[in-house]
Amino acid sequence: MAVLFAYFSVVLIWATTPLAIQWSSDSISFMAAAALRIAIALAIALLIHGLLRKSLATYWQHAQIYFAASISIFPNMPVVYWGVQFIPSGLVVVIFAMSPFVTGLMTLLLLKQNPFTLKKVIALMLALVGLVIIFYHQFQFNARSIYGIASILLSCLIFSFSSVWVKKLIQQQAVTLDAFHQISGALLFSLPGLLLCWWLVDGALPQAVSVKSGASILYLAIMGSLVGGALFYFILQRMSASAVSLITLMTPVLAIIIGKHLADEELSSQTLIGVAIVLFALLLYLPWSIRAVAAKVDAWLLHQMTKPVPDESETSVQEELQKIKDYVIRFK
Repeated sequence: MAVLFAYFSVVLIWATTPLAIQWSSDSISFMAAAALRIAIALAIALLIHGLLRKSLATYWQHAQIYFAASISIFPNMPVVYWGVQFIPSGLVVVIFAMSPFVTGLMTLLLLKQNPFTLKKVIALMLALVGLVIIFYHQFQFNARSIYGIASILLSCLIFSFSSVWVKKLIQQQAVTLDAFHQISGALLFSLPGLLLCWWLVDGALPQAVSVKSGASILYLAIMGSLVGGALFYFILQRMSASAVSLITLMTPVLAIIIGKHLADEELSSQTLIGVAIVLFALLLYLPWSIRAVAAKVDAWLLHQMTKPVPDESETSVQEELQKIKDYVIRFK
């Protein structure tokens, strides 16, 4: 139950971060917003370590694991922030939906495990078709689109590689690291690269930060990076990397539902069809078979048929006694 709660919490958090990322750049550059987000998240993590009086020596003892986790933040984050300038968000979502395929390939190469079955491949392709239907109206291509497509594909590759590499290192070293240590280590190892990137790309301190930017950066630091990251590594320890990568398919659907209820956005018939296809594909991906479902239905029917039938005479006697008792009470 804890894993299921953590899984859907990550889906919910990741569904709200795209809008927060957009708002975080309201008054400052995107690189300054990204670096500030990670710096605040790391400061809070170190503060918690200090309050709990935990040693920081573990970060150097398992530096390879934390470095593997950090590449999902740097260089991945600047790659994403740069690429979204050239293509619409709908196309970004569809490209990120390739993550389960890429993660499966990484699992096959690094962990020597084949996560693909015919049913799962069909489910993933069906989900991809559903996302294309949802965001088809946003597909706009020009000469600069190739930069955005290439950068998001690279980000997808980096993120999948990081997830599978972390899982492989933990298995090889036979260590148990709690999720909070993992995200804290990832933040610690990624911050220097982000600061260097900010210095090279921007290099200027923001003169003023609007309330919109400040609140968004704070939300992204606490929920997006710290809480969301810890929950992500929590489920990564307990589930396959391929199952975790399905989050990239769920977040756009949830984001649409959130937009409908919170922003009163209208949903076209095309969007509803696409959402239905994605949900059906996710159901198809789950480890169940028609034969297993049929067996459970047969067992339930057999149980209902063999259940002892209550004695009607005994029931009628009890009803008569209850009537007499009610009559005596009324008489009194």
